[in-house]
Amino acid sequence: MQIDGLVSTIIPVWNRPTLLREAFTSVLAQTYRPIEIIIVDDGSTDSTPAVITQLKAMHPNLVRIATTVNSGPGGAREVGRKLAYGEFIQYLDSDDLLSPNKFEMQVAGLREFPDCGISYGPTFYQEIDGGNPERPWKRTGEVIKTLFPSMLVERWWGTSTPLYRRSLTDKGGAWTTLRSEEDWEYDCRLALHGVRLHYCSARVSTERCHTGFRLSNDGSTDARKLADRAKARELVLNYAKRAGISCEEFEMQHFARQLFLLSRQCGAAGLYEESRRLFYLARDASPPLKGVGLDFRLYEIAARAVGWTVLGKIACQLDTFRR
Repeated sequence: MQIDGLVSTIIPVWNRPTLLREAFTSVLAQTYRPIEIIIVDDGSTDSTPAVITQLKAMHPNLVRIATTVNSGPGGAREVGRKLAYGEFIQYLDSDDLLSPNKFEMQVAGLREFPDCGISYGPTFYQEIDGGNPERPWKRTGEVIKTLFPSMLVERWWGTSTPLYRRSLTDKGGAWTTLRSEEDWEYDCRLALHGVRLHYCSARVSTERCHTGFRLSNDGSTDARKLADRAKARELVLNYAKRAGISCEEFEMQHFARQLFLLSRQCGAAGLYEESRRLFYLARDASPPLKGVGLDFRLYEIAARAVGWTVLGKIACQLDTFRR
C-alpha cells in the first residue's frame, strides 16, 4: 500500500535514547506534511525502548514502532521499509538531523522533475558539540546527475542526505544484513536502474560525529567488519560491471586500487579467502596493462610463497610506514 504525497522516515536505533529524541525532533519539525515516522528498535538494552514508547504516546498518529533482534542497521532499515506507506522514503540514522525544510524542498524537486528518482543536497558534518562547518561534507555540495560512476569512488553522501522515491526503493529490493558498507552497497544497487538525481542547493541535513558507539569504527582492523566490507565491495563491483562501467574509467581504476588495499587489510586480519578473492577482483577490475603489471605479479608470487595472511600483515605495516 502506498499513500501519495506521504514521506516515510525510517529510523533504526540501538542504545541511543538521547540522540534518538533529537533525530526524531528534526523529523517532527519538517515544514512538509503528510509524514510518518517508523522507529525500529534494533534490540536495545538500555532506556531506548522506553523513550520510543514515550514518543509513540506523544504522537500516536505519526509514529509506528517495530522491534527486532539486533541485526545491524541494514536489517533494521529493511523492517522499516516493509512497513512504510510513503510515496517517498527517508532513511535517518539515530544520531543525525534533518533540516526543517528538507522534505518540502526535495518533494517539490521530485515533483518538478519526474525523471529523477532521488533528491539530495548539501549535508554538513560536525562534532556533536562543535560549531557549524563551513562547507558541505564530501560531494554533497556538487551537482551530480547520476549515481554511477561517481559512487564508485566513495559513498559521497550520508544516509540522511537523499530522499528516495518509493518506486525506486521497491525496484532496489531488500537491504542486506551486512554491518559495514551496507549503505554503499544499497545505493550502488539502486544505481543499476539508471536513476537520475535532483539537486537542492540549500542544506538538507547534518551528520554528526560523537564519542559513542558507531558501526563504522575499526573498519580496517575488525575481522567481522572487514568480511562484510569484502562482500559489499564484491557486490558493488558486480553492479558496476552490469552498468557497463569500463575498467579504463578513472572511477573504476580508483575502486580497483581500493579493492587491492582491502585485500591487504583482510590478509592482515587473518581472512585468507577474502584477501585472495579481493586481490583477483582488483586485478580483473584494473585496465589490461595494469592487471598484468609488476605490482600485481610480485604480490601474487609473494602470497603463494608466504601466504595471503602473512603477506597482508607485512603489506599493511609497509602501508603504515609509507603514510
